[in-house]
Amino acid sequence: MPQTGERRRPAEPGRRPRSERSERVKRTPRAERTQRLKERRGRRSVYDRRRTARPSRHKEMRRRWVALLSVLTAAALVYLLWFSSMLGVQQVDVVGASSVPADQIRGTAAIPDQKPMLRLDTDEIRDRVAQMPGIATVDVSRSWPSTLEITVTERAAIAFFDSGPGGDGVHLVDGAGVVFKTVKERPAGLPELKLPSVSADDPVTRAVTGVLGVIPQQLLKQVTTATAKTPGSVEFVLADGKTVRWGTSADTERKAKVLAALLTREGKVFDVSAPDLPTVS
Repeated sequence: MPQTGERRRPAEPGRRPRSERSERVKRTPRAERTQRLKERRGRRSVYDRRRTARPSRHKEMRRRWVALLSVLTAAALVYLLWFSSMLGVQQVDVVGASSVPADQIRGTAAIPDQKPMLRLDTDEIRDRVAQMPGIATVDVSRSWPSTLEITVTERAAIAFFDSGPGGDGVHLVDGAGVVFKTVKERPAGLPELKLPSVSADDPVTRAVTGVLGVIPQQLLKQVTTATAKTPGSVEFVLADGKTVRWGTSADTERKAKVLAALLTREGKVFDVSAPDLPTVS
């Protein structure tokens, strides 16, 4: 049934009901506040991004400067070490030389003055010096900032041989059979090699000098001559005229002890080539 009282006015076409308009009116201030808050946050975030972007750019510039300085420093070091004479050779020290003149070693080394230290080929320098007859071993090292050190071990004579009349003199031989020096007179205290030929390439020469290099010094002082027909038949003559048949360089210590005992006996030939079965004749 129709109710009495106030009648509701029908809504006009295209017009929202009053309740919806009231609700929109109520929501509008909140929406505006939210929008303003978003705008403020947006402006703050842009400001923050700009503020944080400045240190990032500064860091990037610092990194670029550090990288540039590193490259320049590396280039300067390369120039200093490889091309500049500031770290070039100014002095060449020779250590261990006595019979071979140090200036002769320097001349053979042929080291250019002021050449940068790092550009020196120490192996090549060593090989040149090692070719010198009186030098057994060579070591070349750098002593920064400007000194090159050449350390040598000279060959030590263990025997000699005489080239005889019409020859070129008396030749000194080391323990490896290397003929490294010629002198005018026979050296005192060294045994003479009695061999068809003397050379470091000759197995018989190496066998004889090898034995002379390992026998006790007390016995070596008594040896006047040494000879051999084969590498295993080394023998020598002592100052008192006794002949010692030594054999090879094996069992040196035992042979020396056996020989020391045998030399107390009468005899001319003492054979210790087989030390377990020595003989005297």
